[in-house]
Amino acid sequence: MKPITTTSPSWENLLKILLIILFSWTGTFSYAQKKITFPATDSLSVTADLYPGSPGDPYMLLFHEEGSSRGEYREIAPRLVKMGYNCLAVDLRSGKESNYVSNETARQAGTLPTSPKLTDCLRDMQGAISWAVGQSEQPVVLLGSSFSASLCLLEAVRDSMVGAVVAFSPGEFFRPAVSVRDSLKMIRVPVLIAGSKQEYPYLTELASEIPPAHLTLFVPSRHNGAHGTASLLSSDPASGDYWLTLLMFFRNIRKAQ
Repeated sequence: MKPITTTSPSWENLLKILLIILFSWTGTFSYAQKKITFPATDSLSVTADLYPGSPGDPYMLLFHEEGSSRGEYREIAPRLVKMGYNCLAVDLRSGKESNYVSNETARQAGTLPTSPKLTDCLRDMQGAISWAVGQSEQPVVLLGSSFSASLCLLEAVRDSMVGAVVAFSPGEFFRPAVSVRDSLKMIRVPVLIAGSKQEYPYLTELASEIPPAHLTLFVPSRHNGAHGTASLLSSDPASGDYWLTLLMFFRNIRKAQ
């Protein structure tokens, strides 16, 4: 298993040109998003922002880090749409707010008899998968940040409608009840795990049970990077390297389909 740290010079130049073409726009197209709701598997009402792509595009489901909301993807989701996906940024029942967007699913969960655990967010993820599959009848891509990245990996083991996973800074957030590392030996879909330079040794160990044929492990070579999806924000000096890696990953999984 070899982590990706750089791209070859020829690919790097080509991909930079592609990224410039893809992202040569201003603003974040926030006007294009549409707020929707759907039920989690326990019937809790889940709120999400839909960023529609072209008809027939597959769905990518975007999940936030702890204490956050679907607003975490206001800058990120429109760029992913440009890569050929319908994007659904989901409020999980554990969270608060991000970019002045309040977590409406967490507010709904506040009416439940007991406070939700992090693993209870799997019910919201499963509801999102069911909704997206109902729209397109295609496998979905899951993209998670921090604790939700770990949940995405766990759900990919269970659900055959998960076609690929992008996990930013996953970890063992659920011990002793669940070991993420031990669960990943059953992964059979393409997985991209990304993190900061400081997280690299830990991520290498966490991903050690994933069959090498299914794993891409990335840390930036020129900058430190950031925890979770903050690495994709334009304010992070390493963001271009992460976006290049995403573009290559999506290109490869589509070639394999």
